[in-house]
Amino acid sequence: MDKPLTGKTVAILVANGFQEIDMTEPQRALLGAGATPRLVSPEQGLVNGWHGKAWGHYFPVDANLSSALAADFDGLLVPGGERGIEKLTGTPHTTRFVRGFMDGGKPLAAIGRAVQLLADAERISGRTLSADEDLTESLKAAGATLADEPIAVDGNLLTAIDGAEIEELQRAVLRLFTSFAGNLADAA
Repeated sequence: MDKPLTGKTVAILVANGFQEIDMTEPQRALLGAGATPRLVSPEQGLVNGWHGKAWGHYFPVDANLSSALAADFDGLLVPGGERGIEKLTGTPHTTRFVRGFMDGGKPLAAIGRAVQLLADAERISGRTLSADEDLTESLKAAGATLADEPIAVDGNLLTAIDGAEIEELQRAVLRLFTSFAGNLADAA
């Protein structure tokens, strides 16, 4: 079985209330490709997902956001979820962490409301993004171009609307991370 992401560590940035399926399904695909996913969160110990219309499962936090560095990871996945993204939005640690991946040219996948974190990091001017309709005006004002597709890839950046078909999202995340796997090995 081919494992193109063996030896690669992917940060998954979450806070209480993240959309559980946006994390667990891409995480499963990354694990299957040999990657080592690590949950990064401002929460201590455990972080609580949101599943459907209620609180979901608890997941162990591997690294605290306040001390996590983009340099320690090969890529970043940020699941959606209004509650979780609200807790991450506008915090200096989130902005610093996201900028580290964008400035380093590392693969970054932002799902649903997580696209707002890219705007907060001031790294979307000239980029093409997929975004939920209620975010389009603020993203355009920040200089982004909006795609008509539920999933858009622009260089090292993958963005997806909330509710994008999960199997298609998994494939797109894997394509993004594996396309950078060789470049990541060269940079190490």
